[in-house]
Amino acid sequence: MDKTLVIGANGQIGRLLIGMMALANMPVKAMVRNSEHAQKLEQLGAEIILADLEQPLPDDAFADCDKVVFTAGSGGKTGADKTILIDLWGAVKAVDMAKKHNIKQFVMVSARDAGDPENGTPAIKHYNICKHFADKHLLESGVPYTILRPGRLTDDAATGKITTQRPSDKDAMVITRADVAACVLQCLDHSEAINQVDEIYNGDMPIAEAFIKAVKGRLG
Repeated sequence: MDKTLVIGANGQIGRLLIGMMALANMPVKAMVRNSEHAQKLEQLGAEIILADLEQPLPDDAFADCDKVVFTAGSGGKTGADKTILIDLWGAVKAVDMAKKHNIKQFVMVSARDAGDPENGTPAIKHYNICKHFADKHLLESGVPYTILRPGRLTDDAATGKITTQRPSDKDAMVITRADVAACVLQCLDHSEAINQVDEIYNGDMPIAEAFIKAVKGRLG
């Protein structure tokens, strides 16, 4: 069975996702920057790939994989330079490698305002711009894609319910990291998610039903 490469595996969403994939018996490669992060992921059954997004990406990371998840991020405590190197340039390099290796689906965990950085949150405009151009590169690459644009992330327990419609109340534009991971898992396991772009927020509809509704809505 082909594997899924998770880039940003040691991040909060990445760790949650790998745990879910392990429970679902889905073969996974976990890309981490250093070996200190490897042990817990190995215990879940992930194959470890040591690689740094600020360096050229190794071909063996993508070998024998048919899907890639990009959930890496520079983090809120770094400067704009790291955001450019990780969230933008790292994503671009990953997309290019996915194209080289004929990856069948690239799942990008993006950001709510990546589609319209000019009208997003001013304090993180640089972040949204980086996400915008990373998404744009994926959309134009020819690689089959799924782009998820979550609202503000929380550490609350998973709800299992979302909406793909942006709430009118800004305070409701949130989603738990666990639910984001569950959305990624849903998209990896269902072909209707390919070549779709969705904002995701906690809502009142089971995850699978919400994605089916979103696809049907686009088809009219």
